[in-house]
Amino acid sequence: MTKERTTDKFHALQLFTDTFSAETVHLTNQAIGIYIRLLCFAWTKNTKPFTSESAYRICQCIDDTCRKQVDYILQEFFKCEDGKDAWTQKRLIREYDYLKNKYLKKSISGSIGAEIRWNKSANGKSIAPSPIPSPIPNSSKGYSEDFQKLWKLLRIKRGSKYRAYQIYNKSHNELPNITETSEIYNKQMEGVEDKFVPHFATWLSQKRWEIEESDQKQPSMPNLREKMQKLGYIFRHTEDHFDYFKKDGKEFKIDRYDKDHIIQNVE
Repeated sequence: MTKERTTDKFHALQLFTDTFSAETVHLTNQAIGIYIRLLCFAWTKNTKPFTSESAYRICQCIDDTCRKQVDYILQEFFKCEDGKDAWTQKRLIREYDYLKNKYLKKSISGSIGAEIRWNKSANGKSIAPSPIPSPIPNSSKGYSEDFQKLWKLLRIKRGSKYRAYQIYNKSHNELPNITETSEIYNKQMEGVEDKFVPHFATWLSQKRWEIEESDQKQPSMPNLREKMQKLGYIFRHTEDHFDYFKKDGKEFKIDRYDKDHIIQNVE
């Protein structure tokens, strides 16, 4: 019996650009750099948990400002086990497991193919493997009634409807009910610029309905800016980890990493 050879080390990390752009649109370039560095670090560790100190070290933090930025990225995009300083990234783990299973299946298929060739050589007969049947569309009328209802409930319809239907057929047993699925999608797309809205087929294939509430909630800063605008403040610009506002001819700033969001005068 041939032993299957599998790998647990993948040197390339797939980046879904539309999703990444939509989820990081509120970040500064420096914060995006920290996020990418932490993603790469977690990937090289085969998505195993890492500590905050390890994150500070890999991001070359030498002061509290840098550590605050790292903490912000960890809290927004990573998950920490209860009571432990151990950070993981849910989607990285899912992608890693997918690749590992994919290459395991390839290894098993290769072993079966080698065994068939060996039997052919030994017996002088060809043993053809049983073909894997292709899935047959379950609706002769085109789209299923459930999918039509789901598509109709989407406020933003991006990408190919047919491609979305193909993905839906593969994953509909995992999805919540039609109404809940559309509500999750519509909520995630609130406030996202049109150019950053992912195709619905992409959203389904990445199983983004599974994203935890902490991952799918809209960034806190746009909400803060809305509150400030209601108080009469005008948003001006972002610099480092501060957002700057103007009111009655005076300049103010708020530290995005300050949980109390104290309004400070700009001198």
